[in-house]
Amino acid sequence: RTCPACRGAGRVIADPCRRCQGSGRVEKTKRLTVQIPPGVEDGTRIRLAGEGEAGLRGGPPGDLYIFLALRPHRLFERRGSTLFCEVPLPMTTAILGGEIEVPTLDGKRVKLRIPEGTQTGRQFRLRGKGMPELNGSRVGDMVIETRVETPVNLTRDQKERIRALAEELGEDTAPESRSFFAKVREIWDELRD
Repeated sequence: RTCPACRGAGRVIADPCRRCQGSGRVEKTKRLTVQIPPGVEDGTRIRLAGEGEAGLRGGPPGDLYIFLALRPHRLFERRGSTLFCEVPLPMTTAILGGEIEVPTLDGKRVKLRIPEGTQTGRQFRLRGKGMPELNGSRVGDMVIETRVETPVNLTRDQKERIRALAEELGEDTAPESRSFFAKVREIWDELRD
């Protein structure tokens, strides 16, 4: 069994110093500057060689490992090197088409042409506007997903004009809705049989 006096070191320190109690190591706090490479993901590990705990009995120091935890962004959601951004779209722009400005990660804005008849969930890809790949030269894409906004706080007159427009348009201008309710009717008919 290991010698209780030297704990397997092969020698006993007769007069240990007060700071290290004979271990040859003292606890010390050190401030380090760490270079974070572009494109890191949540859980990325960074190794700082020789910055870990001091070695026993004059041995070399160990390495320090830093594990990164990324905070979520308020506008962008990241999946690998692709960024996703949900953009609210005024109903009139969705109906008639137009141009909107969307934010990018570098703080700039990009103009995006919205075709007429754009529905909620339609995605537009902006090439090279996503995240850089870690240790690579490629930059991912950014995907803009539209969310059509229904107008709120309408006046009585505005509501009446929208009702008149709805009657004039009929069901032919809402193909997804018509298709959905046709499927529902088919399911109900099958259940009755």
